[in-house]
Amino acid sequence: MSFSIPHLLVFLAVVILLFGTKKLRHLGSDLGSALKGFKKAMSDDEVESKNDDKLN
Repeated sequence: MSFSIPHLLVFLAVVILLFGTKKLRHLGSDLGSALKGFKKAMSDDEVESKNDDKLN
């Protein structure tokens, strides 16, 4: 059972009807800021590990 473009469009329409565009916009921005914070934490961790390697 595979999903095609029409199936995805119908699913997207149902989600928009259920949640509304404002709530989806807030959810998207919250998810984006969470991903941005995660990426920043990962890059900070890499910098710290490189600094630890230089000290040893």
